[in-house]
Amino acid sequence: MAEQFLMAIDAGTGSVRAVLFRTDGTQLSCVQREWEHREDPRYPGSMDFDWVHNWDLACDCIRGVLEETRIDPKQIAAVSTTCMREGIVLYDKDGNEVWACANVDARSNDEVGKLIHMDPELEKEIYLQSGQTYALGALPRLLWVKDKMPEIYEKVAEIGMFNDWLIRRLTGVEAVEPSNGSTTGIFDLRSRSWDASIARKCGLRDDIFPPVMECGSIIANVNAKGAADTGLAEGTPVVVGGGDCQLGSIGVGATEPNQAAVFGGSFWQYEFNTADGATDSKCRVRVNCHAVPGVWQYEALAFKPGLVMRWFRDGFCQLEKQQSAATGEDTYDIMNREAKKIPAGSYGMMCAFSDVMNFISWKHASPTFTNFELDPEKFNRYTFYRAILENTAMLVKGHMELVHEATGNMPSEVIFAGGASKSPLWSQILADVLGMPVKVPVVKEATALGAAILAGYGVGIYPSIEEGAKRTVQWDQVFVPNMENHAVYNELYVTWRKIYAAQLELVNEGITKPMWTAPGL
Repeated sequence: MAEQFLMAIDAGTGSVRAVLFRTDGTQLSCVQREWEHREDPRYPGSMDFDWVHNWDLACDCIRGVLEETRIDPKQIAAVSTTCMREGIVLYDKDGNEVWACANVDARSNDEVGKLIHMDPELEKEIYLQSGQTYALGALPRLLWVKDKMPEIYEKVAEIGMFNDWLIRRLTGVEAVEPSNGSTTGIFDLRSRSWDASIARKCGLRDDIFPPVMECGSIIANVNAKGAADTGLAEGTPVVVGGGDCQLGSIGVGATEPNQAAVFGGSFWQYEFNTADGATDSKCRVRVNCHAVPGVWQYEALAFKPGLVMRWFRDGFCQLEKQQSAATGEDTYDIMNREAKKIPAGSYGMMCAFSDVMNFISWKHASPTFTNFELDPEKFNRYTFYRAILENTAMLVKGHMELVHEATGNMPSEVIFAGGASKSPLWSQILADVLGMPVKVPVVKEATALGAAILAGYGVGIYPSIEEGAKRTVQWDQVFVPNMENHAVYNELYVTWRKIYAAQLELVNEGITKPMWTAPGL
């Protein structure tokens, strides 16, 4: 029998990619195309999704993988999809796209204000049912379409997410799955299905919700048009995937309750698996359905750590960038080597960027560095760099404590993935701050691997999602905490929380500008 392969299609925020895996998790090929979500000049903050051009790019990726590997498309046992969460697509009765926006769309600030004015308690009520607030959900965006594009709104027959959109393009069949569907804010967490009453409370239609299918289910097969567009074999099984963080969790082996993962990229996500869909009584942390049926996730987001690192590199590390160009060594590796010489705690200096999450009232103070002295031997760019690393790790500690307070549970170890996990120094600092082992997987395309695992589970290659993860996930390194450093960071953390609270008060008084404020605040 010919070898079988699994394909994942990933519609990310900045790009789309197709990734081919062997059934043991070995990545064979990844072809990626960047895409842009363009702002409609009429509507500040808008980020439209071009479904015609972007489907062409997705097809290019799939064909590129087939050309690069030269495998027979019939050897692909199954395909699954994943995507950035919160992006939505609206369809008419004939299944044609009529409107779509990316997850970074921020045009609906006025609609959030209207919802709050209409009923100040409604957001909390919706959160307790759905695990979502207005900050990231679909409700304000749907209201925007209703208010600003009524002719489009009247045509809408169904709503979907981008991973479902890819499946629809491949098969002609529409269904939403719980992991990404729950991020709309129109889901009942416990039943893992639509709750149309939430839409009605917000003045929205309740007849636009397609069927829900669990992650890992075969939804349909690639149809003739899907095959012609992509080069895939007609009849290839297509398996329901999920949102990027949830599938990333599967791709790093976080499939069971009480497991935790941190994904370090432009934003950092702390994901903690739970065995029920209970929410936080104080509405501070996001709760989603996991892509593993019967499992949910508490999710706490740290804003912009990766972007802060990029800003610091490009703004202050010209010498290291020149060294990098001359030697081929990565700029961050050069910075890490020097920052490693700085003692834990960065001589007491701290920085404030992202705050610990407060989902119902989400605001971040003005970015600052504080508590440093005019001593260039101690307080130089390497110290500032290390302080950024430490601040991000303390954010994870804050999120872990927040989820512990809400659930009563704490993990015994943390899986660390994403671009930031390539830094041994950052990984060690994270272990030292948390006081627990930090495991870094080998896989670099964790989200795509999670989709491949679901594809393999859907067609019976793996007997369960958990077993699929065990067969495919391998570990690169385990970082054991230095408990002396842990003690230093515990003291520093208390101080940092007090400093951040003071910085936030300056924002509230209008003295400094916030780094970010949720819509409607």
